[in-house]
Amino acid sequence: MADAPPFNVAVVVPTLEAGENLTRCLDSLARQSYSRFHVIVVDNSGAGIARTICSGRPDVTYLANERNQGFGAAVNRGFRASGAPLLATINDDAEAEPGWLDALSHAVESDQRAGMCASMVRFEDDVIDSAGMLIASDGSTKQRGHGARCEDFDTPCEVLFPSGSAALYRREMLEQTGYFDDDFFLYCEDSDLGLRGRWAGWRCLYVPRARVRHGYSRTAGRASAQKAYYVERNRLRLVTKNFPLSQLLTSFLSSWVRYGWHAWYALRGQGKAAEFAHAGNAWWRLGWFVLRAHASLAAALPGLLRQRRGIQRSISATCFKRLLKTHSISLREVAAL
Repeated sequence: MADAPPFNVAVVVPTLEAGENLTRCLDSLARQSYSRFHVIVVDNSGAGIARTICSGRPDVTYLANERNQGFGAAVNRGFRASGAPLLATINDDAEAEPGWLDALSHAVESDQRAGMCASMVRFEDDVIDSAGMLIASDGSTKQRGHGARCEDFDTPCEVLFPSGSAALYRREMLEQTGYFDDDFFLYCEDSDLGLRGRWAGWRCLYVPRARVRHGYSRTAGRASAQKAYYVERNRLRLVTKNFPLSQLLTSFLSSWVRYGWHAWYALRGQGKAAEFAHAGNAWWRLGWFVLRAHASLAAALPGLLRQRRGIQRSISATCFKRLLKTHSISLREVAAL
């Protein structure tokens, strides 16, 4: 019989800017109460800037990409470099509490149908960033509990899928459903992977004892032009690949309702559209990004339809729709957050 892998969990940390954020992240992983894990840092800078930070850490494997290949491709490279049965992701600007991996590994091993686990991710000491994820009728995804008090989300439960900023995945699920989609490059790749996992019948557990502090969107910016474009582009790819046909068709109508709510909140100086303008961007550029996103969808459509046909489905479309409804967020809330 083959020997068991020496580590039970591989923790992959993709990094673009490295620096003090990465140092703090790796320091937090070194303080974990769980011992059967190893860390893989994937440097997306194209210049090897994280090498020095990793060189003095014998428990860290360092991998360098020749260019920025995006979040999903970096994580996939780390996953494939490890033989561990459990695979975790954590952003380089996040710090894990000492019991993070212990709580996640215990939760996933207690339920054989759990393919994913979501952490309690905080952006302040007592304020939630995400406690799992929610989805709107147009495929927009938002963090469950965002802005709420931690004590209000302190109960373990099933959620739709985790935020990739701090998550655990079962290798068996990844090998069955496919890894992160490299083509997403940035944003929504965790949502796409999560929905494919749900189609295959896997569950996602929310583990509130697995706590992480995350510097929300430090690298790409909370309301940057890059984020605005990729979020919209990848939302369209997400629904094209994963939504049942009836919901796919209505999602395009729903998106126009959301655009209307964005405009309504922007006129009042609220919501994501107003945040985009306050960051020094011209508000009309959002419309340009919508047009670019739809043009990108048209170009990618043949490949997306092939991927859609290849998704393994162990549950019915009715069950999948029920899951989306159970873990839904309104279009108005998406625009307001």
